[in-house]
Amino acid sequence: MGFTIGVSRGIREIRPGSRRRGRSATECTAVAEYTGLWGWDVVPGARVTGHGPAAGGGRGTGRSGAVCSCGAADCRAPGAHPLAFAAEVPAGATLDEVTEAWAEVPGAAVMLPVGRAFDVIEVTEAAGRRALVRLERMGVPLGPVALTPSGRVQFFVAPGACASLPQLLYRMGWDDTGLDLRGLGPGTHITAPPSDLAGLGPVRWLRTPALDSAGRPPQARLLLGTLAYASHRSAS
Repeated sequence: MGFTIGVSRGIREIRPGSRRRGRSATECTAVAEYTGLWGWDVVPGARVTGHGPAAGGGRGTGRSGAVCSCGAADCRAPGAHPLAFAAEVPAGATLDEVTEAWAEVPGAAVMLPVGRAFDVIEVTEAAGRRALVRLERMGVPLGPVALTPSGRVQFFVAPGACASLPQLLYRMGWDDTGLDLRGLGPGTHITAPPSDLAGLGPVRWLRTPALDSAGRPPQARLLLGTLAYASHRSAS
């Protein structure tokens, strides 16, 4: 069975055995899915390329001693930020266009700009897993859900959630409970599967993107009560 990536400017079928081997081919295919199927913009991101002395130990060496591919001296977020010199790959880009763009930044991480097609609500892994099970049992519509190697679960929700989060939490009575819950909105980026985050390991999907949800993620209010409760339980 073949796998078809639908795009706005052509369709490319990828049959089993036809993908080029290696990390670059895997990431190009993932980026083409993000741009072509889900309508997301993608940004090439930095990677951790090794470890050296802590801050001040050399060019591209961050505070943790991780060496960032951006080459910046004393990088504050090694392997966890967009490459300033790399061009964004827009929604609708075909696999051929993605492959050509990624050839300019071989080894780059796959990053998604937040605040355009979606915002993100992020909680701890324990709270996120507990909430995800509960939300699925209740039949609440869900968008993609990602798990980072740093132990954070990221729920994709409709744009605008980050700005309205304090007010929503206030209305639900969760505004002063010290929850380990935060919203990510415009101006932020997240690392997406299958890329590595900050040298800690790959980001994984707990709930993969789907045609009925990736382009129209749920409103934050539908998930927030359960996420807040799960966060409170985990903290307790």
